[in-house]
Amino acid sequence: MADNSTEKIHCLIIGSGPAGYTAAVYAARANMKPVLYQGIQPGGQLTITTEVENYPGYPNGIQGPEMMVDFEKQAARMGTDIRFGIATKVDFSKQPYKIWIDEQKLIEADAVIIATGASAKWLGLPSEQRLNGFGVSACAVCDGFFFRGKEVAIVGAGDTAAEEALYLSKLCTTVHMLVRRDQMRASKVMQERVLKTPNIKMYWNSEADEVLGENKVEALRIKNNKTGEKADIPVSGFFVAIGHQPNSDIFKPWVDMDEAGYIKTVPGTSKTNVEGIFAAGDVQDKIYRQAVTAAGSGCMAALDAERYLSAKEIL
Repeated sequence: MADNSTEKIHCLIIGSGPAGYTAAVYAARANMKPVLYQGIQPGGQLTITTEVENYPGYPNGIQGPEMMVDFEKQAARMGTDIRFGIATKVDFSKQPYKIWIDEQKLIEADAVIIATGASAKWLGLPSEQRLNGFGVSACAVCDGFFFRGKEVAIVGAGDTAAEEALYLSKLCTTVHMLVRRDQMRASKVMQERVLKTPNIKMYWNSEADEVLGENKVEALRIKNNKTGEKADIPVSGFFVAIGHQPNSDIFKPWVDMDEAGYIKTVPGTSKTNVEGIFAAGDVQDKIYRQAVTAAGSGCMAALDAERYLSAKEIL
């Protein structure tokens, strides 16, 4: 049944990864009575990550989904109203800002924190999804550590792929790098570094055909685009580095973004070009993309929102 009611709130948080939940903790403690909608993937990208070892405060590491449950519980304990639902449309033309949830419920908010994150682009192989978290990863900085002293493969041709290959080369015995064309898209300096690294083995005109292994990655079947020839490379890990897509489409008519769709914020703040609209986490960060930096920017967004509402004498 359609919910045609309009609800008026001070602070709406859209998204529920480290940025959204941290923003919620700070906003609730500042008595902003935040409402958080969890979105399409409650907990964000960390829910498809297994072991997280690089987040401070967990000396023995923690499973990504478990960590997000901890974040959610903390936000709820502080008084955040956490709800299931997806923001499907917004109108930021005037205050209070209008946000439609699941195309039905209308929220009017004095301040909005966008923490919708980004989604890794995948190749679309069924085996890639089946083994995601079991040797398949879209983040070398997050997961490379688990493949120390092992052979891995990476697919991608841009600066991110080059950076991740170089990162992996310091940990792994061999990095097999697949590039679809006969050249990389990465900047010249990054290409030179990759080509100069002795344990990065290049495969030109090549793509991943299948990830092999029952319960973990055991090999990668590659295919040469020119000859159609296939070969199996024994590897323990397979990294997909073909980019991320920020989850920012519904905000496009209102908020300034770069050409890739990342929301632009005023440097050193979470402020967007629209007053009272703030952005935190991977939806505005294409450089670091770590749980700890997302959490930090969520804190910034809540503090910026609190100052904004106080200055307006709304709080």
